[in-house]
Amino acid sequence: MGQPDQAEPQTAQASRGSRLLRLVPAAAAALSGVLLYVSFPPRTLWWLALPAFAVFGWVLRGRSWKAAFGLGYLFGLGFLLPLLVWTGVEVGPVPWLALVAIEAVFVGLVGVGVAAVSKLPAWPVWAAALWIAGEAARARAPFGGFPWGKIAFGQADGVFLPLAALGGTPVLGFAVVLCGFGLYEVVRLVQERRRTGELRRTAAAVALLSVAVPVVAAVAARTLVSDKAQDGTATVALIQGNVPRLGLEFNAQRRAVLDYHARETERLAAEVKAGKVARPDFVLWPENSSDIDPFAYADAAVVIDGAAKAIGVPISVGGVVERGGKLYNEQILWDPVKGPTQTYDKRQVQPFGEYLPMRSLIGAINGNWTSMVRQDFSRGSKPGVFDMDGAKIGLATCYEAAFDWAVRDTVTHGAQVISVPSNNATFDRSEMTYQQLAMSRVRAVEHSRTVTVPVTSGVSAIIMPDGRISQKTRMFVADSLVQKVPLRSSETPATKLGILPEIALVFVAAGGLGWAIGAGARARRRTTTN
Repeated sequence: MGQPDQAEPQTAQASRGSRLLRLVPAAAAALSGVLLYVSFPPRTLWWLALPAFAVFGWVLRGRSWKAAFGLGYLFGLGFLLPLLVWTGVEVGPVPWLALVAIEAVFVGLVGVGVAAVSKLPAWPVWAAALWIAGEAARARAPFGGFPWGKIAFGQADGVFLPLAALGGTPVLGFAVVLCGFGLYEVVRLVQERRRTGELRRTAAAVALLSVAVPVVAAVAARTLVSDKAQDGTATVALIQGNVPRLGLEFNAQRRAVLDYHARETERLAAEVKAGKVARPDFVLWPENSSDIDPFAYADAAVVIDGAAKAIGVPISVGGVVERGGKLYNEQILWDPVKGPTQTYDKRQVQPFGEYLPMRSLIGAINGNWTSMVRQDFSRGSKPGVFDMDGAKIGLATCYEAAFDWAVRDTVTHGAQVISVPSNNATFDRSEMTYQQLAMSRVRAVEHSRTVTVPVTSGVSAIIMPDGRISQKTRMFVADSLVQKVPLRSSETPATKLGILPEIALVFVAAGGLGWAIGAGARARRRTTTN
């Protein structure tokens, strides 16, 4: 008999090893997405975004478009699945998984673009611009967009934050992504030199600049950040009345929520009268602090009016108001003498939270989902800037803080302080509250304004123009915050430029993609000719 054939087991082992090696890029893509998630609040590990994008760049380099889409999609899932888990806190996993599945498509398409430009000179620049182009698309579609997860919103504690004042969230995000891709390029060129003994100096210079320029620019942009009062100061009070219980059930107890906020305001008024707390110039209540329409129900109006008279200064009240058969998420300026004097209707209403797209189709799939939003909210049409005791207070209600335009136009319409009244009680103690708070910190630096965040159940906070939280509450307690804040009227470059930096980066992305497509076509023609 002959010797046993060893070739077959060895071949099978090699085949298994080959399959495992093919899984490495997929695992690396998903894990680098998780690493990016870990860089976001409530953690302060902002710097983890850099190795996350470095690994993402390594995974995508030289890939086919099909592989790049799959790897980009995995990166998006690794990032967005844990980041957005709060969207399913009360309504179950289906909406959460559907949202992530759709949003990850944008990341997959960005992956295709990054792979296409990965062989170009200065590829980190083109790749970072493509990421921002993907964010720009996500912020606009579908259903008005969903900007949650912009890279800028994970940088509230980072060294790059001052860049928000230079060019807003697009420039801040671009700098972070560029630095991450630049890190990978530096490592790649070092490995190439060890292997070949040669160093491509131009490529090395570009790689080093990709890392150095964002950091230097961020340091230089610190001169744009200032807490100095330009138009005097104002003493602001934030009221956090709390809710009867966690979750959606509090909506069935609207009168209790209103009473809680009135009671906390009256408690603050007693402390002011006793000289324990400085008298505020105005008071800010959160979104949904009066879900009972005070224009339709006299008892609600009496409660609000009593609170305003007790504190003796204007109150911005978050109400749900019906006019002409339409429902509005409205901020109402309530004067202790004149009553309601100004209103602001939320303009960027939340799909599936405040209105239901494709209602008939969704109802056919699951009737319980349509009962969550029985009547759609209508959109307001004008920016909200209240004149409160001589101070101009710009209003961006809750979800609107995620949208660049919704915050910026309050400043261009004269806001000296920005307020983000919110209601996060639906999302329990999830990370949503901290993610949204980080957005407000970025907005403070972006427009060099104090940002106040009154929330029904917390975390309420006062944020200085440099992004620093000067005071904040705990979650699910009744509390108030009182502080003297600077009034500012100057505009940062980001405020003045508006959408232009984002448009410029989209053009850079398009230019890099066009170059890559053209280079690929020429290479194929040469191959065919030869």
